[in-house]
Amino acid sequence: MSQPQIRLSLRALGSLAIFLSALTLNLWVTAQPTARRLMSPADQAILKRALDAYDQGDLKTAEPFLIDLAKRFPANYQANEALGSLYAESERTDAALPYLRRACAVAPREAIAHANLGAVFLKLSKPDAAIPELRSALRLDPKNAATQSNLGQALMLKAQPAEAARAFAAAAALQPADASVEYNLALALFDSGSLKEAKAAIDRIPVPESNDQTDALAGDIEEKLGDFQQAIAHYQAAAKLNPSDANLYALTLELMRHWTWDEAVTMADYGTSRYPASMHFEVAKGIAQFGGQHYPEAVVTFSDLLQKEPENALYADLLGRSCSAIAEDASAQCNGLSEFAHRHPENAQAATFAAVSLLHRPSAEQDKPEVRRLLDQAIAADPKLPEAYFQLAVLEQSQTEWQESVAPLKHAIELRPTYPEAHYRLSRAYAHLGMKEKAQEEIALQQKYTQQAKDTVNAHLQEVVTFLVKSN
Repeated sequence: MSQPQIRLSLRALGSLAIFLSALTLNLWVTAQPTARRLMSPADQAILKRALDAYDQGDLKTAEPFLIDLAKRFPANYQANEALGSLYAESERTDAALPYLRRACAVAPREAIAHANLGAVFLKLSKPDAAIPELRSALRLDPKNAATQSNLGQALMLKAQPAEAARAFAAAAALQPADASVEYNLALALFDSGSLKEAKAAIDRIPVPESNDQTDALAGDIEEKLGDFQQAIAHYQAAAKLNPSDANLYALTLELMRHWTWDEAVTMADYGTSRYPASMHFEVAKGIAQFGGQHYPEAVVTFSDLLQKEPENALYADLLGRSCSAIAEDASAQCNGLSEFAHRHPENAQAATFAAVSLLHRPSAEQDKPEVRRLLDQAIAADPKLPEAYFQLAVLEQSQTEWQESVAPLKHAIELRPTYPEAHYRLSRAYAHLGMKEKAQEEIALQQKYTQQAKDTVNAHLQEVVTFLVKSN
């Protein structure tokens, strides 16, 4: 069962789908004199031969006999159950359904009939149909560990992890020391928020029976419990056991969660070297470069990503933020921002970032009419974007138009009162206009809000990391 981000599949259980043997059917035939009377002695012999073949794994021999018997004796439980089980075991689940349904109708008190029908529905990813059959089987035979496990998996498919955990716990009690059951119990407990119980379940899995899935889930649990070091150790163990795309990416994201930026870059590079088609490693690398304040490197990374996917708004946004962080001599690789903004006039943020990248070029290379056009485009798209008004004021001040810069700066501050850069620029305008008291007031506000601005940038960075975690 696929889970969000690095949530791993339920471990496949040997009992999943079909756990009925021909020996069980043979015993059923012996115990049912009424059923035997429905067939002639010759047909009974054929049925026994088919069941013996089935019990020995010779499905090719058993199948034609069972098809004939089920056709001629549609009310015969064992012929229908055996044929349905045979089809299910050979992965012909759609073909199995009518025979298993018929077996349940003929013998509604047979737990194994409901259990196998429920297991087939589970194989077909039909939990709504599987759950009532599995529960019927458990009412008749509550101590069947395989049925409890199948019920747990069906409930997980229905996003009911707390109920699934109860089913897996029952299976674990009936079948102790089963690593697959303990893993599924831990996963259900984790998804239901029972973290300490999930840790206890995962810790019960013997080391020789653990694998990368076990370590990855243990890493998730430790992360939620707040033990970063233990989480990293488990993610590293999972990646060492199986350097899969998922395991390497999970380790990269864990490093990013805790702002271990340089190590995250190294891991992302390694992931890209092994899985060059996986773009998420490059995205993670760029964010880690930005988080580590390696802005020129982040520009290169996001520029390359935007070239590969020219309409990706996230890549354009991340490139824009990286280009804006370069105080001067913006890289030519920021040019993609203007091209993106031209194609997406509705994206006010992209147009603003494109204008900023142009303003960060050497003065002789600045295309100021284009900057103004981009900012006018941004304001038209979003009249409540304070950054656009601020950059318009920056443009005015770059041309020593101090009076003209006051109005857009006031507008930017009206939209975001805690905008320190806007307060600083407004203090400069007032100083050039001879308004010293107002200039000093704005400087005081700039100093007051500077730390808040840093916190806002950090919060946005954390939001992007969280987005990556949730989307992968």
